[in-house]
Amino acid sequence: MTALTDREWRLITDEVRDGPTQMALEEIAARTAIEDGVRTVRVYSWEPSTLSLGYRQEAETVDWEFCERNGIDVTRRQTGGGGIYHDRHADISYTIVAPADEVPGDLMDCYALFCEPILDAFERMGVDADFAGTEQSSIYKPSCYLRDINPAHDIVAPASDATRARKISGNAQYRQRDVVIQHGSLSYDREPTRHVGAFDTELETETFTDRVTSIRQEAGIDREEAVETLSAALGDWCDAANGGWRKGELEDARELAARKYGADPWIRNRQAPDAPER
Repeated sequence: MTALTDREWRLITDEVRDGPTQMALEEIAARTAIEDGVRTVRVYSWEPSTLSLGYRQEAETVDWEFCERNGIDVTRRQTGGGGIYHDRHADISYTIVAPADEVPGDLMDCYALFCEPILDAFERMGVDADFAGTEQSSIYKPSCYLRDINPAHDIVAPASDATRARKISGNAQYRQRDVVIQHGSLSYDREPTRHVGAFDTELETETFTDRVTSIRQEAGIDREEAVETLSAALGDWCDAANGGWRKGELEDARELAARKYGADPWIRNRQAPDAPER
């Protein structure tokens, strides 16, 4: 395993995009890392609002009528876990993409490494956050923020008070073509009505607010400052240069979004399309 800072990294503080394109960009970044030797860290937002389903999540857990009525798109991630409601305000998302042979092969060790800048960002924001000290049982498994809390990759705040600690960030990994991709959601603010409403459940919104906290609640900083802080922490972690997507990457991501991440066979049934000839 090589030192992260010995390799070429780019930091992309991305513009808002729709959910299928955001997920497609991760696959494109993985290809760029393998073919061109450029690794990626990025911070991004979702518009329109989107419910991202975990890879094995059943489509029947979604309240499709609520999502349509409230302008919430639905896509499916490559990672497991429960669904997450994302929007331009309440959620801040990030992605890390690196070749698998440059990072720990053990999943838990890799989580620890890739979450270093996330924990650093929380500290810079003034949020008392850390990996959960103890497991917490699931309240509602289809929802990422309400399923069981795993000390290996779930982050809670305030970490120094176990009796009040609530989830503030969920993180997940997958490997594709010898590349490790980690993405995660940081709760900037809470949208309990929309987060709970997107699922086919009778849960009360208080169930969500009792389990989940946010950067705004813990530190009181504005969202722009939180985004800038997370971007800086990611960039410092791997000594990344400020960068952006290449034209070809964006074109390929739009094609992949239409063919896969925005298509019903993938969203509802996990049916991935055949890869086009290149």
